[in-house]
Amino acid sequence: MTKPASVTQYRLTEHARAEMARRQISESDIARVLSAPEQAEDVRQGRMVYQSRIASGEASQVYLLWVFVDVDREPAEVVTVYRTSKIGKYWRVTG
Repeated sequence: MTKPASVTQYRLTEHARAEMARRQISESDIARVLSAPEQAEDVRQGRMVYQSRIASGEASQVYLLWVFVDVDREPAEVVTVYRTSKIGKYWRVTG
């Protein structure tokens, strides 16, 4: 994964909104990842996954938040989002 440029103009699809509600992920967390992603990777032509570590909840547990974005349109479209506490399993170490 590489450190990508930020995504400032985007829209949330209905599917993304439903998954955000189901997974209790806020729109501000999505905006934070897209404005300053720590890592990104091509999923397929026109689709990127952006990820960052974020603190969430009362105990400020750190999660890895993935935001899948179709970048081949204007504005870009957030397709879906995921969150996991298994950061070590998915974090890509670059060197």
